[in-house]
Amino acid sequence: MVHELADYERAPEQCHLTGEQLTTALFATAPALFGHVAVDDADQPIGFALWFLNFSTWEGVHGIYLEDLYVRPAARGTGAGRLLLATLAAICVERGYRRLDWWMINWNPAARFYAAIGATPMDEWVPYRLAGPALHELAAQVPAAPTRPDA
Repeated sequence: MVHELADYERAPEQCHLTGEQLTTALFATAPALFGHVAVDDADQPIGFALWFLNFSTWEGVHGIYLEDLYVRPAARGTGAGRLLLATLAAICVERGYRRLDWWMINWNPAARFYAAIGATPMDEWVPYRLAGPALHELAAQVPAAPTRPDA
């Protein structure tokens, strides 16, 4: 379904995730990625939420960052997306997290759904990304760690 999401977001060529990578990320000894799958009455997957913890230095507590929420087109309007988000909200409340954050492509019609559940866009924050050659260039600026003769 992650590749279906990439198609929906008009970027299929950017999605390189394999099933093995996802399995490793979700089921590692100490996973840093978590997920929920919505299924229909026939136990067939119709949607998913992939998320990880973030931390607010202002609030002093963790929160959830929702990396991806996807519901297959045939299942939209069934409440699957709302239930996935409600599950994450319940985890936040249960664990004392103060926020559930995510980004959304600006043309996504889900904006109406998000507004209906009380989510507000954070348009005063500008997302930045460092990737590719620029990421490698910056990483190369870290001086080599000195070697210790006793190490």
